[in-house]
Amino acid sequence: MDRRTFVASLGVGATVGLAGCVIGDNGDESGEDINVGMVYSSGGLGDESFNDMAHNGVEQAEADFGISYQNAEPDSPADMNDYQREFAGSDEYDLVCCIGFDHVTDLVQNAQEFSDQQFVLVDAVAETEDGDLVENVDNYVFREHEGSFQVGHLAGLLTTMEFDHGGASTASEDPHIGFVGGEETAIIDRFEAGYLAGAEYADEDIEVSTAYAGSWDDPGTGQEIATTMYDNGADIVFHAAGATGGGVFEAAQSAERYAIGVDDDQSISAEGFSDVIVASMVKRVNTAVYESIESVVDDDFEGGSVEDLGLEEDGVEAVVGQDFEGELPEEITDALVESREGIIDGDIDVPEET
Repeated sequence: MDRRTFVASLGVGATVGLAGCVIGDNGDESGEDINVGMVYSSGGLGDESFNDMAHNGVEQAEADFGISYQNAEPDSPADMNDYQREFAGSDEYDLVCCIGFDHVTDLVQNAQEFSDQQFVLVDAVAETEDGDLVENVDNYVFREHEGSFQVGHLAGLLTTMEFDHGGASTASEDPHIGFVGGEETAIIDRFEAGYLAGAEYADEDIEVSTAYAGSWDDPGTGQEIATTMYDNGADIVFHAAGATGGGVFEAAQSAERYAIGVDDDQSISAEGFSDVIVASMVKRVNTAVYESIESVVDDDFEGGSVEDLGLEEDGVEAVVGQDFEGELPEEITDALVESREGIIDGDIDVPEET
């Protein structure tokens, strides 16, 4: 699917009866008789990255198949168990989509209790204590470190040269880049590990500053951390921090330096910052949601399976920002093609841990 056309506009409907912040049925009454329950990750919709990408996927499924859906937005991981059980216990949903690794502990128990309910889990794998896959859960995971290597490679090359485009420029004196994570988890560690390896692949002498905000929904802390990095000489900061990353973009514009987005092409989803978002590490959560719904529509849902998506499967990708297409030096774009091929062919071994 084209990365610029598979971005549906975000919309909400009327509130329905689930406890907490729930957005109602947007389904087409004349469409397929398929109903989907969406339980998002902490922070909910409006993050312009991970959760919104999942929402794009269900909206595209609604447009293509006429399915109905309801959204549930947990205020914290503690709410996820309630939402999973509300959807599964109602007997009204053909599929319950659980978005984010925070779901996994509750889902393992709930999926076994509600064994006739079909679930999809994005960003983790539901396994029993014996290590067996839970039979009614389809799992989607991503090789984030591969795409992060690519944006690290880009950042590493860009910081070593003089570059001036959009609303920013590089300092070019001492090569320096940064990384801002949300919470310290194994998944975000993969982002960081790939990014660091990509920068080192570009130039082993590049300085890389890293920090964690401790939250997915704290733009103020994101801005504070990134501002410090820019003040200390960083040319580019990559965030993997959900809505916290909005603060990184604010800092980039103020410092007239560059940023790298995550999950969505944030030069589009956070278009007000497109003049400084040189690229994004796109993670196609939308595709995972869409394909899982499509499998239910086609009556070929397969639980107890794992879909592992990386560069080769187009599950992750380094996407140049819309204001920078055709503007990056050819030596950078050629180098990114080379490193992508190297990762896919196995010639470049990308670490999964820092």
